[in-house]
Amino acid sequence: MARHKEFDTTVVLSKAMYLFWKHGYEGTSIQDLVNHVGIKAQSLYNAFGGKRELFLAALRYYADHSTTVRILDSTPSGKEAIATVFREVSAIFSGPDGSKGCFLINSNVEMAPHDAEIADFLEKERTRAIDAYYRALTRAKEQGELHERHQDLMALARYLSNAQGGLAITAKTSSGRMILDDIVRVTLSILD
Repeated sequence: MARHKEFDTTVVLSKAMYLFWKHGYEGTSIQDLVNHVGIKAQSLYNAFGGKRELFLAALRYYADHSTTVRILDSTPSGKEAIATVFREVSAIFSGPDGSKGCFLINSNVEMAPHDAEIADFLEKERTRAIDAYYRALTRAKEQGELHERHQDLMALARYLSNAQGGLAITAKTSSGRMILDDIVRVTLSILD
């Protein structure tokens, strides 16, 4: 008879995600994971396969719980959707966990150059965000919220996605909500 799993996979993923997010892949050992998530190493291997597989699962978990695409797709006003994303990101990055930046951006810098599967996953997530910005911009244009000079909405979507990533990096290297709010204000002014 197979042994029954004695832990909640979601709780383990959440705890592992925060540890990887804080310390990075290379900065997190199996022992760190075991100590932090509260399960034995063998249980971790049985459930996830290994550290790299757990890291990928944690990336997927983070992406699945990210609010950017949801906000961009669910807010009726395209321009307000974009503003909401940037205001929320600034608030999160100004909070107690803000100095960690964005787990996806951090992982892109650390892992994508060395791991094709992780790079592919992160590229798909980046594309998903850009496409959501594009949909919001399309709504904004249809609603008359964008200046007529904005013709290349895909280029603008890429710019906004990049600006959001830059905000995440700035949050890791500087302190203060004022700095992040200044960046958000200038970024959003491009939509006027």
